[in-house]
Amino acid sequence: MPEPTYEELKARLADLEKQGARRTGNLEFRVSEKGGVSVYGLGRFPVTLYYEQWTRLLEAFDKLREFLEENKSKLKLKGQ
Repeated sequence: MPEPTYEELKARLADLEKQGARRTGNLEFRVSEKGGVSVYGLGRFPVTLYYEQWTRLLEAFDKLREFLEENKSKLKLKGQ
């Protein structure tokens, strides 16, 4: 097996650093090619919504929090 080149090692290190950020629970925000905002770090795939969708969701934050608490017994929680 040939020795990896400097560029290959550098690319592999960058990949590992990205994976490390996801594993620590850090959230990362990016603007998608189509102009949406993607949130990385919540799960396996990013969550992408457009500006208007994010603002609607944020306006409903209190209602969502209340709904989650009311239905906590029905929800799958980490470690269950």
